[in-house]
Amino acid sequence: MRPEEDRGARLRRLRWHCRRALLELDLVFQRFWRQAGDDLNDSDAAALERLLELEDHDLWELASGRRDTDDPQLRGIVERLRQA
Repeated sequence: MRPEEDRGARLRRLRWHCRRALLELDLVFQRFWRQAGDDLNDSDAAALERLLELEDHDLWELASGRRDTDDPQLRGIVERLRQA
C-alpha cells in the first residue's frame, strides 16, 4: 500500500470514530471535517486519536469550552474543534 493510501485509510478511520452518541458532538465534528478536509497532519491526527479516546461527556466539556486541557498535544486540536 502506498503512503497516501495509508494516510487516507487513517483519515477515514478517524472520521468514523468521530461519530458520537451526543448529537452536539456529531455536529461539531461534521463542521470540523468540512473545514479540515483531508488537511490533517500526522501530529493533528495523533492528537485527534487521543481525544477520541475520551468519553462523550468529557469530550463535550472540552469541545464546548467548559473545560480546558493541560495537555499541550491536545490543546491545538481542541482549539480547532471549538472554532469549527
